[in-house]
Amino acid sequence: MGRNLQSSDRLRPIDLARGHGLSTQAVRNYEEAGILPPAARTPHGYRTYTSLHAGALRAFLALVPGHGHQTATSIMRAVNLGEVEEAFRLIDESHAQLLDDRRTLQAVERALGDLQPTTEPEPGAGSEPTQVSAPTRAPEPAAASRPADTFIGPLAGKLGIRPATLRKWEHAGLVRPRRDPLTGYRLYGEADVRDARLAHQLRRGGYLLEQIAPLIAQVRAAGGLEPLEAALRDWHGRLSARGRSMLTGAAELEAYLRARMSRRSSPTPSQPP
Repeated sequence: MGRNLQSSDRLRPIDLARGHGLSTQAVRNYEEAGILPPAARTPHGYRTYTSLHAGALRAFLALVPGHGHQTATSIMRAVNLGEVEEAFRLIDESHAQLLDDRRTLQAVERALGDLQPTTEPEPGAGSEPTQVSAPTRAPEPAAASRPADTFIGPLAGKLGIRPATLRKWEHAGLVRPRRDPLTGYRLYGEADVRDARLAHQLRRGGYLLEQIAPLIAQVRAAGGLEPLEAALRDWHGRLSARGRSMLTGAAELEAYLRARMSRRSSPTPSQPP
């Protein structure tokens, strides 16, 4: 059943759409998704929006950059259903995820700092491969190798992982040890040790193998860690932008909540509930 609306607070779908660079279909879709409160209808069945709908749309569009489309939709739907505490819970979850992302970034940066000294030969490295005894493995036989080469057992022991993990990383392209021509044993050079340590730290940070592979490929292509450091700077920028977007979204959502409370406290026949 339609409601009579004051012309000063009447917005057509095209008015709402143009004000935000959207199509009228997008506005209708947002209403159907619960992002906007239900629109009033004219006696002929046409949707009629108000400044309250404009505020809801502003809040939603401001929430998207910081929380993502799906979460922003859930926040607005909860608010429009009167479930404000659920909306706050969703916002809290987004902030917790941002904090977790910052901690992961810090962990990766610490890992990079730990990796820097590994590009130099370890003190006391001689003409033999660096070997650390592994209690569950017999020593590998001597092999034709370069001074800084090490075998899979010692490297796994140094990282605190199993040799099978290094073989899995090799299959995924994270490490590329060469084979000794005489024995067939895997030999890990300085760059291989660097890649293994980087993979280890990123795995501890929660990264998947398919996410790590492109980063290590960049490091190899540049012959060092510079491209990853550039990616981390970009990551910092994206997290900061996300945090600022959350502040902007919070301000617009607060304005919308106040508008809803104002409408509820002083209802008139010309306004939707």
